[in-house]
Amino acid sequence: MSEAKKLHVKKGDTVVVLTGKDKGKSAKIIEALPKKGKVLVEGLNTVKRHTKPSQNMPQGGIIVKEALMHSAKVMLVCPACNQPTRIKKSPLANGAMARACKKCGEIIDKDK
Repeated sequence: MSEAKKLHVKKGDTVVVLTGKDKGKSAKIIEALPKKGKVLVEGLNTVKRHTKPSQNMPQGGIIVKEALMHSAKVMLVCPACNQPTRIKKSPLANGAMARACKKCGEIIDKDK
C-alpha cells in the first residue's frame, strides 16, 4: 500500500464539494483517510446498498449511506470569512506550523 499523503482537510472541517452530483453543497467531514487520499462527507455522495436479512437487520432492505470521496473534490471553508479557500502554512508563536486561510489570513487550527 502507498504511503499516507498529507491532506488539506481534517475530520470536523466544513468543506464545499467542487465536482459531481453534490457540486456546490457544503457539509462536515466525518472521517479523513490519508492513506487512501479520501474523505467521508456527512450526508453527501450517498449510495444505496441492498442487504440480505441478517441477525443485525432481520428485515434486510435498502440502506442509504455515505461513500468515500477523493480529497481533491472538496475545498475547505474558512470559519472566519465563510468562503471556500485554499490553505497556507503559517508559523505560530511556539514555532509550530498551522493551517491558515489564503483569502483572509486567519489561522484555521486554533487548538495548536
